[in-house]
Amino acid sequence: MRVLIAEDDLTSRILLTKVLEKWGYDVTVTSDGAAAWEALQKPDAPRLAILDWMMPEMDGIDVCRRARALETRQPPYIILLTALGEKDDMMTGFEAGADDYVGKPYDPAELRARVEVGRRLVELNDELIEAQLKLEVQALTDALTGLPNRRAIVETLEAELQRSSREGTGLAVGMLDIDRFKRVNDEWGHAAGDAVLCELARRMEAALRSYDSVGRFGGEEFLVVVPGVTGSQLGELLERLRGAVAEAPFMAGGRDLTVTVSLGGAVFAGESMDALIARADDALYEAKARGRDLVVLAET
Repeated sequence: MRVLIAEDDLTSRILLTKVLEKWGYDVTVTSDGAAAWEALQKPDAPRLAILDWMMPEMDGIDVCRRARALETRQPPYIILLTALGEKDDMMTGFEAGADDYVGKPYDPAELRARVEVGRRLVELNDELIEAQLKLEVQALTDALTGLPNRRAIVETLEAELQRSSREGTGLAVGMLDIDRFKRVNDEWGHAAGDAVLCELARRMEAALRSYDSVGRFGGEEFLVVVPGVTGSQLGELLERLRGAVAEAPFMAGGRDLTVTVSLGGAVFAGESMDALIARADDALYEAKARGRDLVVLAET
């Protein structure tokens, strides 16, 4: 783990650096508060800092205050190192945002114990953040296909609608449904149906542009969010999706299955999100009524 030292006294700085390196830490050394503050603002900032209280340019208290004002999920663990040992001084340090306080001259064993406490707390915080991020991803991801789930794709559409209204850029959506999917589940089992859904997700992602989005809307139905397109461009993109599905059989349960999809599309014309989705959905059902394996665009 990287540790930041901010100490203006050369002898103390060298000794502290050697001690921490002996304990296995990767040390970043600064000689004043301004340099320490600059180091703590970097994207790869040290996660643990030992700051002398009295320093030129900016003292340790000011560095603490500024570090605590940073908007980050990974704040540094800060230990103040100072000869000021009065209770009021300690309270000033803690109120400024210090996590711990070690008096000068320090006992190496005590300092090591306090640094180890800081390291464990930083690592624990990292583990909690990782777990939280995993839960956030799970909450927005369809467990089977790995695509955004309904909540996530709707949030994407809401954001694109706001951007389109604000910037006057084009936006369209597509609704995609697997033709006769119930027959796949009935004849070959749900494992085969799951395999079809997963392969469909892979083909759709491969066929879309990098800034398009597709998510599982429900069952075998998917919502495609397509920024910056006109009606003809939407038709070409949805036709590309349809062709990517129909061009080759799906492997499911050790057998080749012919799979097709029907798609309905609608270009945003200033209506609400629900109305836009409803127009695309109506176009989808028209595609179904016309015989399936087809793209139909809603009239604007």
